[in-house]
Amino acid sequence: METLTLAWKNLWRNRRRTLITLTAMSFSLFLLQTSHNLSFGVYAQMVDSGVRAGSGHVAIYRGDFAQSRDEKLSFAAEGLTEQAANLDRVGHVLPRIYLPGLAQSSRESRGIVLMGVDPQAEAAVNPFWKKLPQDQNIRSLSGRDALIGEKLLNELKIAMGGKFVVTVQHRSGELSSELLRVRGVLRTGLKNVDGGMVMVGRERAAAMGGIPGEIHELAVILRQAEDEQQIYTALGKMVNDRPELRPTPWQEAMPNLANAIRLDYASGNFIFLIILLIVTIGVVNTLLMSVMERIREFGVMIAIGTSPGRLRKLVLAEALIIGFISMVVGTLLGCCSTWYLVAHGIDLRELVPETLEFGGVVFDPVMRAGWDIPWMIEMGLYVIVLCLLASLYPAFKASRIAPAEAMRHR
Repeated sequence: METLTLAWKNLWRNRRRTLITLTAMSFSLFLLQTSHNLSFGVYAQMVDSGVRAGSGHVAIYRGDFAQSRDEKLSFAAEGLTEQAANLDRVGHVLPRIYLPGLAQSSRESRGIVLMGVDPQAEAAVNPFWKKLPQDQNIRSLSGRDALIGEKLLNELKIAMGGKFVVTVQHRSGELSSELLRVRGVLRTGLKNVDGGMVMVGRERAAAMGGIPGEIHELAVILRQAEDEQQIYTALGKMVNDRPELRPTPWQEAMPNLANAIRLDYASGNFIFLIILLIVTIGVVNTLLMSVMERIREFGVMIAIGTSPGRLRKLVLAEALIIGFISMVVGTLLGCCSTWYLVAHGIDLRELVPETLEFGGVVFDPVMRAGWDIPWMIEMGLYVIVLCLLASLYPAFKASRIAPAEAMRHR
């Protein structure tokens, strides 16, 4: 305690330098925590939107369908939907069919992907349906209602309620065509959806493809993303007796989104290294200057019997105090800024289009942060450790002072 008291007094001998160092370190930690929590929240929103429209947090596929998108890799659900829905922490289970095909109107034709869905389940989860009026939803699993992307609608030169023909390859090898009616229009901001997606009831798609009772994807949406590993293991046990099936996490099923997030995190780590450099330079400068200004004082202390180890402890204590104050102030500021960004976010709607795409997912122009408490605590403790490491050289310098030389120092 005596060492800490003396270290506290020594720090405030040069009040201006100590305040500048504390401000720089606290502000650096504040920026680090705020930027990380903002990225953490934005990525969580992107992943949530992506898994609801895409593969789910975890999906079941046959073989390598997630990569090849081979329509021949369908499989019989055989109660898997119900079993997955009964698992704890599972929110929704979405069976889907994907068939490449051709959409034709009386004027134009375009290549499309025919997606067979369960309308009620998709309407509750899929963000593509978020802006879709209730009266434009697909009414049944086997009807001829179709949802069509806005760009595709315009390219086919048809209107709401208009008819068009979709042709896909039947499992037998023959072509299968059906007359569909436009029930609703999808406006997602994604080129591959707005320009090449047609959604129909799952039973209608299965009949067209000659795969009744079969699906290509069983997307599992979790209540909490943190339960992904646990559900992945449970699904693996569920399909253990069917080796052709395997659960797939969203990172593997949607590599574009996963890679985009990894790349952005890598750029964030570069900023993190710069901030650490600022902290290190600040601590070394403050403590080294403090040692150099007190060479005569340290010489006298050594001459009257103070051990070099005691001087090292004194310098380390000064670093500990600087690190602790910086951690507390920086974390408090980081909590305040994170609270604001969680509640209000950063509205970029006037600067970017609402259809801005990132990693295959529509980017929400209102950026909201998320709380990553363990990471904030880790960074706060890291600042203290970094201060102690940065003080090793000044502490060594202080303990090596020779009393005779120190007396002649001015």
